[in-house]
Amino acid sequence: MEGTMQILIIISTVALYILMNRLYLKINSPLLVPFFTVTVFSIAVLLIFNIPYETYMAGAEWIQIMLGPAVVSLAYPLYNQRLLINKYKMAIISSICIAMLTGLVSVYIILKLFKSSQEFIYTALPKSMTTPVAMQVSESIGGVAPLTAVLVMIAGYTGVLLGPFLYKIAKINTPISRGVAMGSVSHGAGVSKLKEFGEKELSIGSLSMGLSAIIGAIVVPFFSLLIM
Repeated sequence: MEGTMQILIIISTVALYILMNRLYLKINSPLLVPFFTVTVFSIAVLLIFNIPYETYMAGAEWIQIMLGPAVVSLAYPLYNQRLLINKYKMAIISSICIAMLTGLVSVYIILKLFKSSQEFIYTALPKSMTTPVAMQVSESIGGVAPLTAVLVMIAGYTGVLLGPFLYKIAKINTPISRGVAMGSVSHGAGVSKLKEFGEKELSIGSLSMGLSAIIGAIVVPFFSLLIM
């Protein structure tokens, strides 16, 4: 019975994503980004039918496991753009470091102004990293990993929703700038949006996402010790 439930959860989640992705491609509204609509719909189903989160994750965890191979697959566009990346490597790395430090400091200051608990601050610090890494880092510094995953999703959706608009008003037109901006802040969700701009943006974005996870895994724990 348990195995049947797991298979049903996996199939229904994948089928829902395919349906929502087709809807998004047809209407092309940022409000219909698949990862957002699928999440909202899934939460609604769990609440309506009173399905425990643990029961859903018993099947959905296999989808989460596939995040790793999915990220690795981004190596292909990276390889295609290796000359461009090598040419601007110092600009890319320095921009990612600045984005990471700016994000950490701004999150800390804002949450302190709102008198948030130390635990919630630790939970929010890894929000700009890809979900698997963010949850591990959050747990290691005393945050709440599941809540961190929610904040990661919010950061991703915010980037998808506001990113193209900010590109226009700030006149961000180069693939390097677009890729670094979205990849270092909005991780996988932002990178998926970059597919609509071109392979160069996608490559730089995926590189930025990966480097942000590596840099964040080192910097965030040290930053959390400084603010104890």
